[in-house]
Amino acid sequence: MPATVIDRPYRRWLHRFAFFTAIATLFLICSGGMVTSKGVGLAVPDWPTTFGYNMFLFPISKWVGGIFFEHIHRLVASTVGFLTIILAIWLWRRESRRWLRNLGFAALGAVILQGVLGGLRVTLLKDEIGVFHACLAQGFFGLLIVITLATSRLWQRISAKGFPSGAAQSLARVAILTTSVIYAQLALGATMRHEHRDLAILDFPTAYGQAIPTLTTARLAEINAWRNARALSEVAPFHIWLQMAHRFLALVIATGVVACLIRARAAELRDTPLARLSDAWFLLLACQITLGAWVIWSNKAADIATAHVAIGATMLALGVAISTISLRLSQNSEAVPTQHSYLVSENLHAS
Repeated sequence: MPATVIDRPYRRWLHRFAFFTAIATLFLICSGGMVTSKGVGLAVPDWPTTFGYNMFLFPISKWVGGIFFEHIHRLVASTVGFLTIILAIWLWRRESRRWLRNLGFAALGAVILQGVLGGLRVTLLKDEIGVFHACLAQGFFGLLIVITLATSRLWQRISAKGFPSGAAQSLARVAILTTSVIYAQLALGATMRHEHRDLAILDFPTAYGQAIPTLTTARLAEINAWRNARALSEVAPFHIWLQMAHRFLALVIATGVVACLIRARAAELRDTPLARLSDAWFLLLACQITLGAWVIWSNKAADIATAHVAIGATMLALGVAISTISLRLSQNSEAVPTQHSYLVSENLHAS
């Protein structure tokens, strides 16, 4: 393929810093999942202080029990906030693309709002705020994935002139839809976790022995009598249907991921990163379904539930990456040469 003119240099350290910030955010999401799964979100009752101490000066000797998980979460959140400030300033100072600079400021605004929501969750004792807090964390993570891609060398290669965009457009549509459903699924999961209840359905793949449970008044009374005998919280139809919706969306996601896998193996895309990313997406799907079943069979063991949250966030990240790369390929854009242009002779399909 002929050399393609790129009008901006590749900033290796900016890209690496963006990638590091994204990884730190994934760790933050895992930390938050552990806090919620263990039910220790209020182990530290004050904010922004920690038992009256400056957060960063809280004695290590007092990091015990649930306080350990909640305090670690606060420290990681503060670190991610600091990294995001640096990233936004770095993009503003060194990046020529206005949309990418704006994306950096959007990430900064999101992380500030995220910190405020986390504090309000503690001070106002509202579980609903915790749900928004979890959803915003996933959206913020998606923003960082786009920034990481846009600052990569891959972003320059995939803007090569003359790439056939039909297959990429088809893949982009399916990937965007599937990624949107994954985000909705993560929101459903956050809603269930922040109810701080026992699981509404304790068997899988059936639901109280049925594919779709019958919830007449008599049947619901029977279910709650069974749960009371095992010291489990009572359930209402809403709780059961919420978990059934979570299962249904899992089927929709599985269908979308498989469709993306098939499209990414089209002749035009087979040798691009999209094929490998789609393979990874499918493997994560299999892992996520296994973990979802394990969460039920273990009666929501904290470690398993947290791993389920982590894989869900990683699936969202892969979906964002596949969608973004597909859109970039389908644009079939041409770079405009400038006096500071750089020639990039790498083949589009190079790894």
